[in-house]
Amino acid sequence: MSTGTSTFVVRWINFFTMILAIAVICFGIWMSIHHDACRKTLTLPVVGIGALILLISLIGFLGAWKNVTILLWVYLVILCLILVAIMVFTVLAYKEYHLQDYSSWFLKQLNNTKNWRRLKSCLVKTEDCNNLPKKYKTLKEYKLAELTPIEAGCCRPPSE
Repeated sequence: MSTGTSTFVVRWINFFTMILAIAVICFGIWMSIHHDACRKTLTLPVVGIGALILLISLIGFLGAWKNVTILLWVYLVILCLILVAIMVFTVLAYKEYHLQDYSSWFLKQLNNTKNWRRLKSCLVKTEDCNNLPKKYKTLKEYKLAELTPIEAGCCRPPSE
């Protein structure tokens, strides 16, 4: 593939990625306006991810459009770091969580009655905790099961 063809491809891929990033940012803003308090907490991460994607795409697009080698190298390094991070987090990230595994600050926030009530109301709406008695018939089944992070750490009050 010649240099002209590869920059053409990089330009168009990043152009479409920028449009996708703008859609993600708009979705985050829409979530902040149209959803309840449980989903509003996701607004900042969604908008942040959209902004990050937009920035990375803009770097790649400008580098390919103006033939700025340094921008293309920065773009390449960022993409490589993202790929490595995705591989590391997908391989190493999942485990069963227990409350004592979290930081003391987080545990204090959970033990705060106001915070726990708000979190509990969000969990009740999702039905995750309500399905536990149907899923595990006995206490032994429950204790032996590999629970999801929500089931393991959030479906019981922090004092349990």
